[in-house]
Amino acid sequence: YDAEKVPYEQLLATFWAEHDPTQVNRQGPDVGSQYRTVIFVDGEDQRAGAEASRARVAERIGRPVATTIEDAPPFWEAEDYHQQYLEKRGLASCTPRLATATS
Repeated sequence: YDAEKVPYEQLLATFWAEHDPTQVNRQGPDVGSQYRTVIFVDGEDQRAGAEASRARVAERIGRPVATTIEDAPPFWEAEDYHQQYLEKRGLASCTPRLATATS
């Protein structure tokens, strides 16, 4: 992400708003460890921000939050058949409401 365009706190707020952070290894109809709720961080500042936001969410919903916070592993682009998946297939089980990221 580009911190010049989207503040980290706004990115976190959108993350929390777009999924159920209490589900373990699942989001909607998708099940498996690849669907776990996790925040990958790059450095201690991001970790502190993520931990503080997770604590606020847990307090607000009054339930345990399954979201883990982990150091970001190396990144690689998905295979071609995963690129632009929604446009190609017209199917989405979890479509973010990205207006929250720009408001």
